[in-house]
Amino acid sequence: MADSARAKQENSITESPHASPLSGRKRAQQSPGSRSRYSVSAPGHCFRKVTLTKPTFCHNCSDFIWGIIGFICEVCNFMCHEKCLKTVRTVCSCMAPTLVRVPVAHCFGPAGPKKKFCCVCRKHLEGNASVRCEVCELHAHSDCAMFTCGDCRVCHQDGNQDITHAACYVAVSPECALGRLRNMLLPPMCVRVCSRNFSKMHCYRISERCQNELDNSDEVDAQIPAPVKEGQLATTPDSGKQVLKVFDGDDAVKRNNFRLVSIPRLTKKEEVVESALRAFYIPDDPMDFELQCNGQPCLRSEDILNRNGSLNEKAVFKENVSEVWLLRSKPQDTEVLKIYSGWLKVTAPFVLISVSRNSTVDSVIKEVLSQLGRKDDEPSGFNLMEVFMGSKQIQRQVLTGQELLLDKLQEIRKISLRQMNQTRFYVVESRNRAVQVNLLLEGLPVQQTKEEYVDLLQEHLAIKSHVVTISHVYGSQGAVALEISCFSEAERIYMLAKDTSVNNKQLVSLIIPEIMHKKFPKCGSPLLVFVNPKSGGLKGLELLHSFRKLLNPHQVFDMSNGGPLPGLHMFRDVLHFRVLVCGGDGTVGWVLGVLEAIRHKLACPEPPIGIVPLGTGNDLSRVLRWGAGYSGEDPHHILLSVEEAEEVQMDRWTILLDAQEITEDGKENCLEPPKIVQMNNYFGLGIDAELSLDFHHAREEEPGKFNSRFHNKGVYLKAGLQKLSHTRNLHRDLKLQVDKQDVELPSIEGLIFLNIPSWGSGADLWGSEGDSRFEKPRMDDGLLEVVGVTGVVHMGQVQSGMRSGIRLAQGNYVRITATKPLPVQVDGEPWIQAPGHMVISAAGPKMRMLRKSKHKQKKPSTSLKEGRSESPSSSDGGP
Repeated sequence: MADSARAKQENSITESPHASPLSGRKRAQQSPGSRSRYSVSAPGHCFRKVTLTKPTFCHNCSDFIWGIIGFICEVCNFMCHEKCLKTVRTVCSCMAPTLVRVPVAHCFGPAGPKKKFCCVCRKHLEGNASVRCEVCELHAHSDCAMFTCGDCRVCHQDGNQDITHAACYVAVSPECALGRLRNMLLPPMCVRVCSRNFSKMHCYRISERCQNELDNSDEVDAQIPAPVKEGQLATTPDSGKQVLKVFDGDDAVKRNNFRLVSIPRLTKKEEVVESALRAFYIPDDPMDFELQCNGQPCLRSEDILNRNGSLNEKAVFKENVSEVWLLRSKPQDTEVLKIYSGWLKVTAPFVLISVSRNSTVDSVIKEVLSQLGRKDDEPSGFNLMEVFMGSKQIQRQVLTGQELLLDKLQEIRKISLRQMNQTRFYVVESRNRAVQVNLLLEGLPVQQTKEEYVDLLQEHLAIKSHVVTISHVYGSQGAVALEISCFSEAERIYMLAKDTSVNNKQLVSLIIPEIMHKKFPKCGSPLLVFVNPKSGGLKGLELLHSFRKLLNPHQVFDMSNGGPLPGLHMFRDVLHFRVLVCGGDGTVGWVLGVLEAIRHKLACPEPPIGIVPLGTGNDLSRVLRWGAGYSGEDPHHILLSVEEAEEVQMDRWTILLDAQEITEDGKENCLEPPKIVQMNNYFGLGIDAELSLDFHHAREEEPGKFNSRFHNKGVYLKAGLQKLSHTRNLHRDLKLQVDKQDVELPSIEGLIFLNIPSWGSGADLWGSEGDSRFEKPRMDDGLLEVVGVTGVVHMGQVQSGMRSGIRLAQGNYVRITATKPLPVQVDGEPWIQAPGHMVISAAGPKMRMLRKSKHKQKKPSTSLKEGRSESPSSSDGGP
């Protein structure tokens, strides 16, 4: 908040960021929030006694309010017992900006279906347009959201406190120890984001799905007026009320964003101003404000608004009272301003500076240093920074040395009183830090040189080479990382790339924070989290939100927005980190494939990988003890399991597909260029792949129906029943060599190569019987198990545990020759493969996987935990 304290009450200020903003003139004045009709210990509230007409619970102690009398705050609707008035510690919503320690913007998206309360006005959100921060769970009505400030990661389950019980709050240490998850947390002080022109939605790579006016221009929260019906403002003789449109500044007038203020027919000027301040959640003194109307003078103190003119009291506007008013701040000759220190830890978070008409920024800096005991420091080494703590974006501006500060305050208030309420001033050390915005562009042609990528960017995006540099090239992924030394150029490229296609492929542009790995604690091993929200129905999206709340949001990536590359690129210089993949086997394979392709560019080329199973089969997850599927476990418990998991090795295989047509004279004609795919779990040909292909086609036709494992398995069953009478002599179409030895195939319909001892949603295809011809299968033994199935019935018997497959061979090098097109599938991804050769061989180093400890049991929960805040958020690189 601008926290201006205008006169002689500075001695009564509590040296705490929780201190309420003071108002002052020659005589002490109180804000409408602090001028309570009943005394309370928390600032900002204005309680009045009300008669209760329905069952009500106290917001302070959570107990039922017995009787018909309660006390409600006229500003934020906080309700409590009379006995709780003196123990209320939750401050009024109008005081939220004073509670901010490190300004962090919110990431607003559409609110979920669960019933919630607005964190501003404390009313139900049910049936109203509302938004939710995807990181900290702040819920608010759309027209209340602009009154929230940049206080993301403050727990919003009980107002602005970190815990539920107000009586327990005094026992909580103000210092955060980063909580139980500190070893896997990406430390906030290690993240830097140059984000002047970007909101947190961009910086956290969150898709802006909420289509409402909160996404308006300049990233400043646009005010959404309440719906007003035609003639609503007209007052009837028996209504007892009159409704005014009130604007809080020139910006609101320009955008036609107003608040409706309902007042009695007969109302004095001070009461009207006080009601307007409450409507805008401004806790300042009404004596410092006035109402203006175009073409009419300001209201005087003794004026009375009385549209009906039924009384004989003096009223300047008795016959013609305007319905539209502009709330203005009165010019002041002096103000007392809070200036925060942004470069070191000091006893007092702010100092009070008296600002007059002649006070410049340089003089204020000099006085601040003097009060903080830094007289020997050269004032030229410090800047005064204006920080607007908007709900969607933290905006910072360094003020020039000769700028008159009092004029600056008046300028902000003229634009918007709400903006002034959410503005602070920090003294910060001067740093000649170069602007560097890191953008990752994906969707470019693969396997190009750096020079070719520069030419493509010049052609399609017209980049300015003197401020744009390609820092990293990921040719196998068709991606480049850009370092941009100009905010406006970064914004232009970011927005233009979203509407640009290269070779008919849409570009993807992402803002990537910089991890300052040298600041990492020695024992730190942050967790890089990938979530596929398309897996597991809505459970993937819920996990995405939960992990963003529990961890630093910068370390949690939505795979539908750029895939695994952005996360791996961001962690490229981190010496030790782990990975958690939330998705099915296909998602895990996707991450492993990208990791394999770029591992030579990572400081930690082999990070261990854990799994949260969200798919249908989840065979790799079963082998690693992460379970058959996610069923609502507490996300906090999942993270603790990852921390305690043990590392194991897993083989990975390369499959070379060389499609060739063999003519009658024995010559081979190339049908299509050879391609290489990676295999982690299994590779199937024949009936197994055919069922997977049918399922794949069904899901493509109606993707909305495939949102549960139960339904998915039903589709598999239906496809299998349709092929009961289907016969195929697969052995006549294939020739198999294992370790350069020919293997004679029996009469089978499917051939499967296993890397892990789980197939088809947990079935033991190889079997547990001992056999002297073969070694016991392991996922890290460098061998593949070759198994055949005779048809759908045989596969069903394997699934039910009645039989196992037909063991054919074990080996580390396989060559297959197909004479006809065949359905094939690799880790559940099916297609029709043209005739030709297929070669399977080991793929480089083994992968490091995380296997859940046996003693770590599941703790199911009825719903995802929504209120955990043991770990702090990433800072914005704040002052």
